[in-house]
Amino acid sequence: MLQRYLPLPVKLICGLIYSDETIYRAAKTALEKKFGKIDFESRPIDFDFTDYYEKEMGKPLFRRFISFERLRKADEFVSVKLSCIKIEKKYSVRTKRTINIDPGYINEAKLVLTTTKDFSHRIYLRRGIFAEVTLIFNKGRFFDFSTTFPDYRTSRYKDIFVIIRRIYSGQVKKKQA
Repeated sequence: MLQRYLPLPVKLICGLIYSDETIYRAAKTALEKKFGKIDFESRPIDFDFTDYYEKEMGKPLFRRFISFERLRKADEFVSVKLSCIKIEKKYSVRTKRTINIDPGYINEAKLVLTTTKDFSHRIYLRRGIFAEVTLIFNKGRFFDFSTTFPDYRTSRYKDIFVIIRRIYSGQVKKKQA
């Protein structure tokens, strides 16, 4: 008999790039208002892997990762990305972003990011939003691909995602009990 299985809910994460801590705190508050309680927040990490954002946001740049307590359906992530774009626009100055918000999700097997940019390894979802599997989880750790952004290849980022995945795994086990 052919059966369909719906995937387990996933854990929303956001990577935020910014130069001003005040803007970060304001955007974090807006994200909490939209998506609920934050259950993990990393320390600021120097973001010096590319100068792509410097012209728009200045420097030095920092990145933080946050995750949200409430688990979500994976098919909600077009709406999640569009909501993050609205928050970026809210804090823009003269059409230049002061913060970049990269939402995605973690589940038992992978880290998926959403984006507005198409590329060979990305899959179109809808409404101008694409998704990519950025990292996979196997044998207790995350592994990258040739297409994974350089910063996401670092052990520092992967260690953060292991912590968030551990939180997620505990939530899923609790729901299944």
